[in-house]
Amino acid sequence: MAANCRPAHLPSFHSDWPMQSTRLADRTPFLYPALSLAALLAVWAVTSLVARSDALPTPWAVAERAATEARSGALLWHLGITLARVAVAFLIAMLVGTAIGIGLGGNRRADQLFGPWLTIALNMPALVTIILCYVWFGLNETAAVLAVTLNKIPTVAVSLREGTKTLDPNLEDVAGVYRFGFWTRLRHVVLPQLAPYIWGAVRTGLALTWKIVLVVEFIGRSNGVGFRMNLFFQQWDITGVLVYALAFIFVAQAFEGLVIAPWQAWSERWQLEPAR
Repeated sequence: MAANCRPAHLPSFHSDWPMQSTRLADRTPFLYPALSLAALLAVWAVTSLVARSDALPTPWAVAERAATEARSGALLWHLGITLARVAVAFLIAMLVGTAIGIGLGGNRRADQLFGPWLTIALNMPALVTIILCYVWFGLNETAAVLAVTLNKIPTVAVSLREGTKTLDPNLEDVAGVYRFGFWTRLRHVVLPQLAPYIWGAVRTGLALTWKIVLVVEFIGRSNGVGFRMNLFFQQWDITGVLVYALAFIFVAQAFEGLVIAPWQAWSERWQLEPAR
């Protein structure tokens, strides 16, 4: 009865505003990210107006330079070369690292023997690996891709090794009772349980691959985004550096939103299906 005596002009304690806000976010999932990026762009614009133009160019100066680089074909050419290196190194590292991780996680003796090797490789500085590959194999494409791959494999292997150790032995027994073959067992028993670890390795490994490819190109290649950034750095051209950096970031974010996220949702759809 006391609750009914509340004056009509006073707001209810249990307001439906949070629920309305949540519904708005559900209907427009890109609203908050767009607002956040707009705020970041505004901060950049204001900061560039009070800073030296050679130290931090304005967003419109960067956009104008990006249009010039795109019309000349240089931006797409060097960006495409970098993406090709990322794709090759990433795919090789995922395949090799996954095989190593599952092998070590499923065999305790092998993990004891080769686990220290994996730890050493994981803590090896990327710059050291890049320099060694260039010294041993020369300043060529093979050395560049190999350096990126070798830096990526330990990250994938560690993630998959820990995931393999968490596999449910009861499901393994069921697979044995039904006499699943290797591929059937891998597809229906092992990979669904390893999916969170695989996607974690994909995201962290892809981010690492993006960055290491730029370092590889910065040091020893004559094309690619890293090469262009090195050229602009020597000329103290911050606008050019930002053009290629932002183009690279845009492609990485687009790949995450258009490829990785939908593919992950598709692979994990069985978790959302009701039990029958």
